[in-house]
Amino acid sequence: MMRSMFSAVSGLRNHQTMMDTIASNISNVNTFGFKGQRTTFKDALYQTLQGASAPVAGGVGGSNARQVGLGMGLNSVDQIFTQGTTQNTGQVTDVMINGDGFFRVAGATATWTGDTMAAGSGEVYTRAGNFSFDAQGYLVTTTGQYVLGDLAGGGVGRLKVDPATTAAITIDAAGVLTAISTAGTPTQIGTLSLAKFANQGGLERIGGNMYRVSNNSGAPVVGNPGGAQGHGSVTAGALEMSNVDLALEFTNMIIAQRGFQANSRAITTSDEMLQELVGLKR
Repeated sequence: MMRSMFSAVSGLRNHQTMMDTIASNISNVNTFGFKGQRTTFKDALYQTLQGASAPVAGGVGGSNARQVGLGMGLNSVDQIFTQGTTQNTGQVTDVMINGDGFFRVAGATATWTGDTMAAGSGEVYTRAGNFSFDAQGYLVTTTGQYVLGDLAGGGVGRLKVDPATTAAITIDAAGVLTAISTAGTPTQIGTLSLAKFANQGGLERIGGNMYRVSNNSGAPVVGNPGGAQGHGSVTAGALEMSNVDLALEFTNMIIAQRGFQANSRAITTSDEMLQELVGLKR
């Protein structure tokens, strides 16, 4: 069988992966806090037909190696963490991050002492800040996971207001959550806690707008919004939209389609050449 067929098959397979990535990006164009992805390729193995030769003193010069490529492979699927556009909502529990960092959210394995989370009991991370309060007054995600912060009484835990006495809440650029009582008295509940990573592109996506630590993301560096450790500030009443650029995605879709088409043509041409070879005996 001709090498060109197998090379073209590798091109078909990996351009399909590129198309899958593009389709995922486009499908999430209106997903809060979504970060797009891109695929990159690399050339595959080479078959050496003849090795390189060194020059011979007083004789002939050297010659280069003769190698035939055997197709291409998937190099990476990168995560693009550029800032998304801002959508003003006017909802005070909608919070967006301006700059680096992720909201810290309690994972399924989290354990609690009162409202304080036990260290190392598991957390996940998100850029989607469309939060709300549950029936008990805890600040939660749309799936009911607790949003973590530095509690006013000390420790890291779930932020809670008293639904019976709270008339309004405020969240400032430093992430400080304040409850205003029905009597007009402000009470600081806690401060939103953010996490950033040495390699945020190494975070593992787990769905539901959530990420978790991987072997190559590095440990989370936690801090408060706008603090000395370089975490971004937060804006209440607004959400970060997806950073997917539709113009770029549609351009990449054309590139993926043409790449797939060209590799399909290589298979067709190789098949025609084999057909000619088979037709030599008549």
